[in-house]
Amino acid sequence: MSFKAVAVDIDGTITYSDRSIDCRAVAALRSLNIPVVIATGNVLCVARAVAKLLGTGGILIAENGGVVECGRVESDISHMKECNDALEILEKHFTLERLDPEARITEIGLRRNFDAQEARTLLGDAAVDIVDTGFAIHIKSKKINKGTGLKRIAQMMGIDARDFVAIGDSPNDIEMIKAAGLGVAVGNAHPDLKEAAGLVTKGEHGAGVKEVLGELRKRGEIR
Repeated sequence: MSFKAVAVDIDGTITYSDRSIDCRAVAALRSLNIPVVIATGNVLCVARAVAKLLGTGGILIAENGGVVECGRVESDISHMKECNDALEILEKHFTLERLDPEARITEIGLRRNFDAQEARTLLGDAAVDIVDTGFAIHIKSKKINKGTGLKRIAQMMGIDARDFVAIGDSPNDIEMIKAAGLGVAVGNAHPDLKEAAGLVTKGEHGAGVKEVLGELRKRGEIR
């Protein structure tokens, strides 16, 4: 199979745990002759800045799929009431610090200073997910994820989600790597993502990105 695009997460995948960029990933992504889509839980302005830094263009999935950009920006703000309702419940039990409240429009980002599993238990069968990426905790609709974002971006690009190689490290990447034609977990990935992935690299962070892209290029599956 010849893949037509690559979707790649930022934090923990092309960065180290301290969020510094792994230059091995930068070089590998810049060498591609197919589109590279940044797919992140970060807000759109951060995704744009990273794409600018990488030189990958402006095709983006932000806010865990809630915001996408490919020539134009689309966002799904219809589930924010559910997220805010969940926040009100959690604020009765935890001291919470919101991240990027002015810029984040489809979900709620929180600092990792409380127990995510305890929060899930408190919310029960609410219509939201509590996702701990290792860098932030997100309150997001169960109907929105990086997988739905990938499918929408693929439509906007005129291709199929199965035409993508998707690379990530965190549980919030699971739906994306399942939607892609090849889902890749870098070596430092969360065990749940490794279990869902079609391929797990030996290398961690950017070394893993470089490893899989190099292997696919040798096989003639990417350009």
